[in-house]
Amino acid sequence: MSQPMAVPRATTIPFRQRPAALIAVGVGRVLAHLSPRRIRVVLTVLRRHAAPATYHQATVALDAVLAVSVLYGGRYCLQRSLATTVLCRMRGVWPTWCTGVRTAPFIAHAWIEADGQPVGEPQGPGYYRPLIVIPPSPRVPPRTRSRRRQRLSQRYLDR
Repeated sequence: MSQPMAVPRATTIPFRQRPAALIAVGVGRVLAHLSPRRIRVVLTVLRRHAAPATYHQATVALDAVLAVSVLYGGRYCLQRSLATTVLCRMRGVWPTWCTGVRTAPFIAHAWIEADGQPVGEPQGPGYYRPLIVIPPSPRVPPRTRSRRRQRLSQRYLDR
């Protein structure tokens, strides 16, 4: 997944936010060495119980990743997208993680989307054909208490 691309952002982030961004960059680097099947499995597990990310939240996470890693501003799109996704998850939200291709000329690319828009990409939606997409998990209704637990909690409250 390498596309020659320069991301024009070079921002700084507060010192207290750097550890989380550095951890996300490290995890992104490790995940990038896995096979596509394993990346899909890991990301599917990580997305559980996370709210969908807004465009602003995903942009802030991308800026933090780019602030702590100079290499990710270039052609390392897979590592950049994985690190940004992991940082979003550490903050309790999940963007749509995508990897896909453009056919003429052939270029593979990985990116994240939020609110239906690619985040931090110069191309608009539809420029690449997605092959693997990991969207936010569907909202699961909260578990209801079992009848036994309801009775026990009611007994406790009656005392």
